Amino acid sequence: MVQRISGTPGTLGADVPRERARTAAETSPDNPWPLSLLSRNIKTYIDRMSAVWIEGQVIELNRRGKASYLTLRDVDEEMSLPVQVWNSVLERIDAPLSEGARVVVNVKADFWLKAGRLTMRANDIRPVGLGELLARLEKLRRQLGAEGLFAPERKQRLPFLPNRIGLITGRNSDAEKDVMRNAALRWPAVAFEVRAVAVQGPDAVPQVRAALAELDALPEVDVIVIARGGGSLEDLLPFSNESLIRAVAEARTPVVSAIGHEADRPILDEVADLRASTPTDAAKRIVPDIHEERMNLLQARAALDGAIDRLLRRESEALAAVRSRPVLAHPESMIGTRAQDVEALRARAWQSGSAAVRHASAQIEHLRTQVRSLSPRNTLARGYAVVQTADGAAVRSSAELAAGQAVRVRVAEGGFAAQVTEVHPEPDHHTAARSGTGGEPA
Repeated sequence: MVQRISGTPGTLGADVPRERARTAAETSPDNPWPLSLLSRNIKTYIDRMSAVWIEGQVIELNRRGKASYLTLRDVDEEMSLPVQVWNSVLERIDAPLSEGARVVVNVKADFWLKAGRLTMRANDIRPVGLGELLARLEKLRRQLGAEGLFAPERKQRLPFLPNRIGLITGRNSDAEKDVMRNAALRWPAVAFEVRAVAVQGPDAVPQVRAALAELDALPEVDVIVIARGGGSLEDLLPFSNESLIRAVAEARTPVVSAIGHEADRPILDEVADLRASTPTDAAKRIVPDIHEERMNLLQARAALDGAIDRLLRRESEALAAVRSRPVLAHPESMIGTRAQDVEALRARAWQSGSAAVRHASAQIEHLRTQVRSLSPRNTLARGYAVVQTADGAAVRSSAELAAGQAVRVRVAEGGFAAQVTEVHPEPDHHTAARSGTGGEPA
């Protein structure tokens, strides 16, 4: 495309033809696009976009002549989108559309060239019916259950007496009054950390999540109660929101669900660490009853006193039984018995010693008799004599002597010196035996 550029003062003054940028990336300060070209390109691009079905909640509805304007808010996030809808589309809905309704809308983007304004035009609107909501909730319940978010082992035990209770509920709501009043009746010193939030509508989920994160971060909060009175299925939908359910599952502080009445079962009841049927029931289950605890203390004290009394009585009886034994009743008898035993043992020892001495004396006397019977002195006493040479050697044979030799003779009583005058040879033993004679002592 060729574009003419008019001359400026000081130039040739002639229009200079120039090639126009074909894409937005090729534009420059010296070669810009006209605004109309940009607008037409935007409209061409947007017109090529397909229509899309979206889901949201109606938070604002304004009727103006033939057209109405809706503001839709995302069911999970803080995002909204204005939508234009012709009244003819609204008239096709069976029930009148109202704020707070949950709908699915078929929208198509539209760009107005003259004003340069982008709008979303609704071609069809369909309210989300109760049956469809229930089916979605049941599908989400099964999905979260399959992930293990409802498993009993994940649930935390509530403290016996919480230091401070976090309460998430509507501002000045009946649920808040029920929880705080009934908890104070059961335990007057109970302390609360209250966070007032929207408990229905599009603001409920983000506000409850923010309050949960804030209370979960406080170390003095030991348990968190999420409370709301009863309501319709649509009113309780925020407490079945997937993002809120996952936030409760990840909380470090135990969470109590007190939503609605006994028949109301939002998914929050499944993931909470404790499900209370009503806010009043929650107050009864998060703090003990002071009157019951006092009674329990009295009963425990009475039981402890009784146990101590029984123990003392049993030990006293055992001690009395021990003291009544003869050894303790008459301790001297034990000494007397042992003295008798010692005396008997001493007598036995004396008898054994005396018998041993007598037996040893008899053995000594017997040995003495044997020794005496073998003693040379006894032989000398029978008239025998011992002849010794001068050097003291005993003479056993006459051949050892010579005539004139001096000898010493020992008899039983003393001795004397002698001189050999004659030596007789030793007789023949065989001859002596045949003659019947033997030698006599000298």
